[in-house]
Amino acid sequence: MTTRIGVVVFPGTLDDRDALRAARLAGAEGVALWHAEKSLRQVDAVLLPGGFSYGDYLRAGAIARFAPVMESIIEAARGGLPVLGICNGFQVLTESHLLPGSMIKNNHLTFVCREQRLRVESNRTAWTGQFEVGQEITIPLKNQDGQFVADEPTLDQLEAEGRVVFRYQGWNPNGSRRDIAGITNAAGNVVGLMPHPEHAVEPGFGPDSPAGPRAGQDGLGFFASVMAHLAGAPPSSRVSNHARTASP
Repeated sequence: MTTRIGVVVFPGTLDDRDALRAARLAGAEGVALWHAEKSLRQVDAVLLPGGFSYGDYLRAGAIARFAPVMESIIEAARGGLPVLGICNGFQVLTESHLLPGSMIKNNHLTFVCREQRLRVESNRTAWTGQFEVGQEITIPLKNQDGQFVADEPTLDQLEAEGRVVFRYQGWNPNGSRRDIAGITNAAGNVVGLMPHPEHAVEPGFGPDSPAGPRAGQDGLGFFASVMAHLAGAPPSSRVSNHARTASP
């Protein structure tokens, strides 16, 4: 039976087609989910893509949080449905209180677009089981409101519970606290991150490093991970060298 990954489309969403294509390249069926409909169309996982939902007119992700489809996603996520929020999707997840903290403007107050190195801090989530702890991956980053903030007790809790999933490497591009690029909920089924794995799924159309047969495809690991999770495969327990740069 084909795995179905739903991709939500809000007014102002930009990367839904990229996300649908990434799902297809990973072997899943991509299913578009319209923001005004509550039905999740029997999908096995949901992705909230990047963009500027509702123009970010109130606050990034703040209006999208109240879309009819989000009522169903919030309920399903609390029941264990895998949910991945990318960039604006991460902002929506914090506004929905499915993830803690908030996203504010970059500390340099400018838009940033670059290839970004990330360190995998946890493979104990539905979306990272095919990575290795300590592995470095390279995927595109593009945001203006990408600074992850939370109070010190919340940050300490995320660290203590192993819920920091990715950290920026080389340069913190937006001032996020403790170099945090992505986090998960306590159950590990909801993950949010600012960089865009859906833009690193094909050779020649994403970052060129690291070299090798999987160059430019580090983002596929997210989709392969959720498919393995849904198939019942256990997450990898391997721990790599901190300097590792090879693709999964």
